Amino acid sequence: MKIEMADVTPALVKNLRDRTNAPFGDCKAALTEAAGDIDKAIELLRKKNTAIQAKAAGRETADGRVGLWIAPGNASGGLIELRCESSPVAKNDMFIELAVDLAQHVSKQGPAASSEAMLAEGHHANPAKSVKERVGEVVGLLRENIQPHRMARYQGGQVGGYVHHDGSVGVLLHVEGAHADPALLRDVAMHITARTPLAVSRAHIDPALIEREREISKAQAAETSKGKPANIVEKIAENRLNTWLKESVLEEQPFVKDESKTVGDLLRAAGLKPLAFTRFKVGEIA
Repeated sequence: MKIEMADVTPALVKNLRDRTNAPFGDCKAALTEAAGDIDKAIELLRKKNTAIQAKAAGRETADGRVGLWIAPGNASGGLIELRCESSPVAKNDMFIELAVDLAQHVSKQGPAASSEAMLAEGHHANPAKSVKERVGEVVGLLRENIQPHRMARYQGGQVGGYVHHDGSVGVLLHVEGAHADPALLRDVAMHITARTPLAVSRAHIDPALIEREREISKAQAAETSKGKPANIVEKIAENRLNTWLKESVLEEQPFVKDESKTVGDLLRAAGLKPLAFTRFKVGEIA
């Protein structure tokens, strides 16, 4: 027999809200339809979220935030760019919590081959529930399309990271060597958000890109040094290229918090070697 509206007690609604985080009215309606059965009500709410998610799926996701999660002991970490439709949702606590949760999922499960593949995975905290269902819970509450866009993970060695206060940009940093102070790793990751290096070292820059910059430097030197001997023009071009490399390589950049030393100097003094980094900025073309 179907339960009457009056029989759905506030305590029962609170129980369902605590388990699903759904709005009061939705919980009350689901419990009424489910004749007071909590499990059936949860399933009804899940179906409702799925319908809302499907309806929102085609809408553009131009906003969002970067989520970061670092494992205890800095043994691994995950970074994700999570997209939504609007700035208010990107700043919502539930969306922020979801971004961190999905970064933890990436750290534990590894980056999926695509956003669709990630959504199909079992959620790290409850494999019986898919990542899509976890996202759907938040979509059902915030009523916007929410999609994982990019993800990265490092493990082994030591991992640190930093996300800007508004979530617009974040960095995951991978190093090896002596046991690192997490604050140092965070500072270097913060430096990367601000100075946008292209690579850890010169050896990590694509040779084709270096060659392109060399040709640009030669053309600039030839234009500004007309009438000078060829060897002088060549030297000017190499100096220009070297300046570009110093500005583009993490190890050679002056540290943003103390420009009297380079990032490489800072890490070497701590017995550390940078291996790689990933920098995500919301909305940029990957």
